[in-house]
Amino acid sequence: MLGFKLVKADPNMYFMQYRAGKVIKSGTGLSFVYFAPTSSIVAIPLSSENIPFIFNEVTADFQEVTVQGQVTYRIANPNLIAKMINFTLASNNRDYVCNDSKTLHLRVLNQVQMIMRSQLQIKKIRSALTESDILAGTIKDKLDDSEVLRQFGIEVLSVSVLSVKPKPETSRALEAEVRERILLEADEAVYQRRNAAVEQERTIKENELNTEIAVENKKRQIRETKIDADFAIQEKRQIMEQKEMNGNVLLEEKRKDLVKIAAENKKEEADAHAYGMTAAMEAFKNVESKTIQALASVGMDPGQLIAIAFQNIGENADKIGNLNIAPELLQELMSSQQNKR
Repeated sequence: MLGFKLVKADPNMYFMQYRAGKVIKSGTGLSFVYFAPTSSIVAIPLSSENIPFIFNEVTADFQEVTVQGQVTYRIANPNLIAKMINFTLASNNRDYVCNDSKTLHLRVLNQVQMIMRSQLQIKKIRSALTESDILAGTIKDKLDDSEVLRQFGIEVLSVSVLSVKPKPETSRALEAEVRERILLEADEAVYQRRNAAVEQERTIKENELNTEIAVENKKRQIRETKIDADFAIQEKRQIMEQKEMNGNVLLEEKRKDLVKIAAENKKEEADAHAYGMTAAMEAFKNVESKTIQALASVGMDPGQLIAIAFQNIGENADKIGNLNIAPELLQELMSSQQNKR
């Protein structure tokens, strides 16, 4: 009324009251009455702003990609931006007198797009598709060093790159290449698995052959040991037989010597007996035969004497006429001979 108005500021709104070209009041969350005909009110929002973006850019290998993301910023220095952009409120204290404040989003997006373009122009399509986080970090660092945003007193809080998409035909080509690589890797894995199986089979066969060789070597050693044992036994048997033969030869030689000695002894005995007989014969050479016969009959038993008597009778049979021999005499002689036997 009468040109006086009341203004109330939110905590995230920075108000400035100009009068006669000078700042009378400034700050956040102010509430005051001012005279409208002589005062200008500047309202600068200090809250953060989220600006989504979609850019079509070209990579270093001339492939078009679509980059979608979001940048968050706020006004850090309201006194500085008030000199660059008109934030003066209209008479209703709700709208701005011009649209300069709406161009702030565009200024920030232009800086984001310019930095993103410079980064994508040095990246190939594969790197652009897989390094979105690196791209977002690089853009954030570049914006922090941006002289344009510093002149406006703007602080970039974060930059997010949500997706980087190529054209459908490029995507299919990349998918085909990756698919072929995956299939090649799968074939390589199958080959390696089969090669490993063959290698394991070869190892198993080698182990089996080595086992058979070891078994055959053991069998050969056993056979050689048996042959050596049989040879040793045979050698010892030959030694024993040789010793036995030598013993038999020695024994036979001893027997031969014994026989020779016995023969010599018998010869000597025979010679002695012959000498005795010769001596006896020499002693009886001049003795009559009847005397020798009588001497020989000394000590004979009756049967022998009767036999000698019969012999004499037989010799003088031509001189004897008749001779009677009783059967009892013959029976008694026969009985006595059987008893002796």
